Amino acid sequence: MRFTVGSGEPAREAGRRLRAAGMIRSAFAFRVAAAWGDGWRQVRAGDYALRRSMSALEILRTFERGRVIEEWITVPEGFALWQVAGLLEAKGLGWGEDFLGAARSPGEFATDSPLPTDSLEGYLFPDTYKVGRDAKAPRTLVRMMLARFDEVVWRGLLGGQAPGSSLHDVITLASLVEGEARLDAERALIAGVLSNRLKRGMMLQCDATVQYALGPGNHKERLTYADLTIASPYNTYLHPGLPPGPINSPGRTSIEAVLHPADVPYLFYVARPDGSHVFSRTAAEHERAVARVRAQRRAQETP
Repeated sequence: MRFTVGSGEPAREAGRRLRAAGMIRSAFAFRVAAAWGDGWRQVRAGDYALRRSMSALEILRTFERGRVIEEWITVPEGFALWQVAGLLEAKGLGWGEDFLGAARSPGEFATDSPLPTDSLEGYLFPDTYKVGRDAKAPRTLVRMMLARFDEVVWRGLLGGQAPGSSLHDVITLASLVEGEARLDAERALIAGVLSNRLKRGMMLQCDATVQYALGPGNHKERLTYADLTIASPYNTYLHPGLPPGPINSPGRTSIEAVLHPADVPYLFYVARPDGSHVFSRTAAEHERAVARVRAQRRAQETP
């Protein structure tokens, strides 16, 4: 059975609940055994897997050794912080708010790479992690994701050196690439287009930033013209340059694409119904491409 030891729970209360669950015969004997030494003071709060065949002493030793149940958590590339929190809640862990609180407190974590001061959006590397079901789990998960970022990005891709532009700009632009691209083969192309627009002082006009500006749970399959006017510093249809920070956690491929963007003459792209993109050099070419893509969509939507 699954048994949860609360943070700071006294042995007397744990024994009472174990007795009520039929796991031990005597709550008093359990409390007496727990009183020997300092073992109970070191007990790790969290969820434990107990067997009915276990003796009271075996249960006590399981608690004292901190053998909490562990969970595998896979964070997909391109997830924003609120989506990771939702993932944790969907798994029934109840860590969502605690995770967000930790992720919005960068100063509490030590890393090799320089971190922003207000939020770890973009710096929690998407991967699969194994975390114990205990009270410290949300902070532990954040710490593990930051360590993975240090390993893959800071020491791996960057060799422990700041890139030509700031690390924050690289991760922010990579998050845009992650949000826009569906095909790995196009990530460097999209990074090239966005870089070209930045160099020319053009608005990025990146739909993924508008989706982020709309807020948690408001993702749309297709943005409206009204959406493009939303008042937000993340709306790259209204504000020039990069948004204030990343809009998701980009994967390695998107970060590599920003570090090594394709040398292309394109300034525009539009997504086809299958997720691939048409790239254009001029506004006129882009308008024709948009018209063709819209025609394709209408044809697919017509019964």
